[in-house]
Amino acid sequence: MNKQDLLGRADHTLLAQTATWEEIKQILDDAIQYRTASVCIPPSYVARAAEYLKGRVAVCTVIGFPNGYCTTAVKEFETKDAIANGADEIDMVINIGDLKDGNYAAVEQEIRTIKKACGNKILKVIIETCLLTEEEKIQMCGIVTRAGADYIKTSTGFSTAGATFEDVALFAKHIGPDVKIKAAGGISSFEDAERFVELGASRLGTSRLVKIAKSEEA
Repeated sequence: MNKQDLLGRADHTLLAQTATWEEIKQILDDAIQYRTASVCIPPSYVARAAEYLKGRVAVCTVIGFPNGYCTTAVKEFETKDAIANGADEIDMVINIGDLKDGNYAAVEQEIRTIKKACGNKILKVIIETCLLTEEEKIQMCGIVTRAGADYIKTSTGFSTAGATFEDVALFAKHIGPDVKIKAAGGISSFEDAERFVELGASRLGTSRLVKIAKSEEA
């Protein structure tokens, strides 16, 4: 697998609270140049990014980010607003407290609600693996599958740890055939990226692959 294959699976990401439009625009330019799968940016920049990109790269944004504990109605509004502004893909954070309480029906219904709000747009469900037990991760594989989401995603990148090889392998064993995997958080080399893909990840949430590719050209 060559580096362009891996870059083509990357959601080129900038979600820092301090991100300026100039920094976001650099992410967009990099995504065009390196032909990444999408850019993953804050909701407040979606409209400007969509206008700037004009369809050259998919625009992904985050919902209920990074803690996931706003209400379903808020997440639904955020989703509809993002799509109206030009988002092509939605990465939502689950209500982790509901999962910890064993309130699986509520978690599943929320994902269904957001998937309906997405229409034909891609929905990725962030479960924040570093905060979950193995049993909770397995439960989420079933919930995401039943709810009809497109991807299960490991991490926000804003908690105590990011993607691990073990979690991606676990997902691959327990998700349904129509669900894909996004590994995100802490992917720091092309070697690690390739390993995540070999284990079953279709998407990679990272900014570092482009940075590495740029540094190698310098």
